Amino acid sequence: MRWKEYYQQLSKSLQAIYDQSEADAIARTVVESIGNGTLSGLGEKELTAEEEQRSTETQRQLLTHRPVQYVLNEAWFYGLKFEVNETVLIPRPETEELVDWIIKNVRSTMYDVKVRPVHQTSDIVHVLDIGTGSGCIPISIKKNIPALEVTAIDVCSEALHTAIYNAVNHETEINFQLLDFLDENKWNELSKYDIIVSNPPYIKSSEAKTMSQHVLDYEPHKALFVPDEDGLLFYRKIADFALTHLNSNGVVYLEINQQLGKETADLFQQKGFTVELKKDMSGNERMIKASR
Repeated sequence: MRWKEYYQQLSKSLQAIYDQSEADAIARTVVESIGNGTLSGLGEKELTAEEEQRSTETQRQLLTHRPVQYVLNEAWFYGLKFEVNETVLIPRPETEELVDWIIKNVRSTMYDVKVRPVHQTSDIVHVLDIGTGSGCIPISIKKNIPALEVTAIDVCSEALHTAIYNAVNHETEINFQLLDFLDENKWNELSKYDIIVSNPPYIKSSEAKTMSQHVLDYEPHKALFVPDEDGLLFYRKIADFALTHLNSNGVVYLEINQQLGKETADLFQQKGFTVELKKDMSGNERMIKASR
């Protein structure tokens, strides 16, 4: 079988559970990952026996609604390839926008370490990522601005194992810590930071019924959901943490629930932060910048 034929056959089968454009995109991702090339370049090439076997198994798993990123154990984020599995969330484009916002601001503001001397401790910019998962946020930031000192925490040891693998793979030095951020008694194990970033759990449990099966059945619920009665749980904790652990002129960057933009901004404003609410490429309020 040629790759072009496999692509067509896979896309057609996936249209039983995805719309055509998404099925086409998934099929292309599979072909280019397994075939290690572009679809146009691989089109007329025959699959080897090993490739055909892997492609068949991949198709079987995809038809169970398992996300393609977990099937292939890889996801692309901000131009970098990350290992992902069911212990970590699949990186999403909205989070890339958050990272891009941070990197551009760091390079264009007082935190522009490219023009600051970094040989003195006082000149080093310290970053904390809360709930790091695959490590895609801190690794992407560190890869683009190596002079930053980056710490990343997570409550899940399996997630940290994945993040550490990704950091080593991308040759980025990051201080990873296993820590339950919701336990305020653990905060004294952390330092003070110039930048705090997080994409915390923010989906209310009641919203689960509106979500896709491939998300509900496979992605870690601990990284997705918060109780209905406390949708801003992590944001309140992060705001309180920042009051004592954010350096002067420091900044907090957060991905947020698009339904709770005003409420999240109000929470930080009430604690004395100046807040900028930012929309994503789809026009949804998906991130905030809070400074003191």
